[in-house]
Amino acid sequence: MNRTELLPDRPGIPPMAKMPEPETVDPSALAQAYVRGEIDLICVLGPTASGKTKYAVSLAKALSEAQPVSAGRPCPGLCGSKAEILSADSRQVYRGMDIGTGKDLGEYGDVPYHLIDLVPVGYKYNIYQYQAAFAEAWADVRRRGAIPILCGGSGLYIEAATRAYKFDKGNGVEASALPQHVYYIGTLVSREERVARIDRRLEERLQGGLVEEVRGLLETVPADDLIYYGLEYKFVTQYVLGQLCYEDMVIGLGNAIHQFAKRQMTWFRGMERDGVVIHWVRP
Repeated sequence: MNRTELLPDRPGIPPMAKMPEPETVDPSALAQAYVRGEIDLICVLGPTASGKTKYAVSLAKALSEAQPVSAGRPCPGLCGSKAEILSADSRQVYRGMDIGTGKDLGEYGDVPYHLIDLVPVGYKYNIYQYQAAFAEAWADVRRRGAIPILCGGSGLYIEAATRAYKFDKGNGVEASALPQHVYYIGTLVSREERVARIDRRLEERLQGGLVEEVRGLLETVPADDLIYYGLEYKFVTQYVLGQLCYEDMVIGLGNAIHQFAKRQMTWFRGMERDGVVIHWVRP
């Protein structure tokens, strides 16, 4: 089925605001800034299907190969050390939700990753738990001399980790236990390319066993719990239960993902309006 033909006008998906100008990020300069203490975390963010995971992995490898200098001399403390990735994806914390969340763990190669597969499906993981888990993982990566890279598209999770997001009723980690000097990198794709990527990726996931993954989860997880997780798990569960035909499931899910990507970009541009500097790159 050609989803481009099914969704010719992209109903309900407003055009994106003017795109920022792309930059070029120098991994060696980043490594040096980390050694000097000018940054304590690199954050790669972007909307779904913008290539942020692939970019973060390539950056991690480049940082691991970089030769930072300190006081004019090579810094042996970081030369050849590993950069490690910390996930900021609100659904990749669940074990068994693999295809629908796009874990793509094979992309990481030998790059260590954290904050993925933390709890079983059905568990209601919350932002307080994520912030605490991030603070612990971030401190551990730094303690071992590696460079931490936060990667994800969940705006609230990113802000909880990088901007000491405060919660009501005194919940949350103390600001001193979180990064204070974050270097933000945004993965930039045009709206047209993003639409094409989302459509292509959805088709690949459906052909790659997404429906079967949901059927398997439904054997042990109540349908309402899967629907709670939204997007792929909501629409595919409704299809498996007979509430949607296949074509309506594909169209509805595609539109929902496009709208989600737009909301992600709105969140990130809102961060910029709040004073966050995001270095946008073309992955």
